Amino acid sequence: MTVDAALRPIDFARPAVVAPLLPPVTLSVVIPALNEEDGIADIVHRIQAVAPALREVGVEHLEIIVVDDGSTDRTAEIVQSMPGARLVRHPVNRGYGAAIKTGFLAAHGELLAFTDADGTYPPERFPSLCQAALVDGADVAVGSRRSGAESHMPMVRQVGNFIWSNLVSVIGNQRVADPASGMRVVRRDALAQLYPLPDGLNFTPVMSTRSVHEGLKVVEIPIAYSERVGRSKLSVVRDGTRFLKTILWTSLEYNPARLLGMVGLACVVLAAILAAGLVALRAQGVTQLGPWGVFCLFTAMVLSFVGVSTFSLGATFNYLVSLFRLETVLVGLFGRPIFSTPLDRHFWWMGLTAGGLGIALAVVALVMGLQGGDISRSWFWMLTSAFLALIGLQLFISWILMRVLEALSEREVRINQEMARVTP
Repeated sequence: MTVDAALRPIDFARPAVVAPLLPPVTLSVVIPALNEEDGIADIVHRIQAVAPALREVGVEHLEIIVVDDGSTDRTAEIVQSMPGARLVRHPVNRGYGAAIKTGFLAAHGELLAFTDADGTYPPERFPSLCQAALVDGADVAVGSRRSGAESHMPMVRQVGNFIWSNLVSVIGNQRVADPASGMRVVRRDALAQLYPLPDGLNFTPVMSTRSVHEGLKVVEIPIAYSERVGRSKLSVVRDGTRFLKTILWTSLEYNPARLLGMVGLACVVLAAILAAGLVALRAQGVTQLGPWGVFCLFTAMVLSFVGVSTFSLGATFNYLVSLFRLETVLVGLFGRPIFSTPLDRHFWWMGLTAGGLGIALAVVALVMGLQGGDISRSWFWMLTSAFLALIGLQLFISWILMRVLEALSEREVRINQEMARVTP
């Protein structure tokens, strides 16, 4: 069976909802398979065996779709001989995520699921995941390997999942225990908010990242996990790096101020620590800086400038994101307003103050030099002056840019409001 013959378009115009689905409900389980002749029959039989338990939670029909992703062994032949399983084939290997998306396109169910072909995830937990979608209103129900159930995941992958879990949780401001889980149940009408998704193994962490930022309801159900027999297709270094990049890039599509703001804040805090150390030395009577002192001074200034620039850049990006997403500017660094007026609205006077102090300091240093002061010591004051002037200019320009972007993002809303006033 060819891919084109099996595909059917999904209506992406329907908004994601959390209301319970009306019976009868069909669950379509997609199994991406690449050279899985040893385990594909077993996982299909195990999924078929949970049909009675699925009916108990409201799933009347079960559909199993195996997407052969360019296998060179007997995987496709075995699936074709199994009643109750549909086979969709990729002529060449296109990737884990691509196989799942092909399966989704070929599926007929209101609920879409996927699991691995090697039996590492327990299909016996599909009823619990479906119950989370049907009863608890979950848009995405995830089988979590890090929520208390027995897991035989290798230590190196446990460390990786710990990193991805905390990264997605911090950036998304919502706890996510297992962003890389390969066993999930998804509402069909949530795909419009989850797509686009990548074709590779980073399919699952990107789905988790989008779920959090799109405001979808995610429920994580503890599952047992058994490491596959034989060599895993996951490369810890290559795929781990890909996971990191795609999580960060996907987050930047939604709330740049949170990610860039944290980076900027970290730079400012490090700069403040270095500056405090220099002040402490001065308080102890040290009047001349050695090589390390000069290095710390320059490092503190660079970190301060980088921190302020990154923070303001993140806030500016949020306004750009709002233009494309047609919604109000997203919440910033800590996931909720810190001030009654957003911090970026204060950039104008903060910039003018920093710039004014820089200019005043430069004038004072120049006057002292003209009056016979030690020119070899005025470099510090001139450097500080230039630093303050640049910070002030950065803040003021950022304030102007954000006000323009804010006006553009609100233009359509204001047009509709004012047209409503004049329409009889």
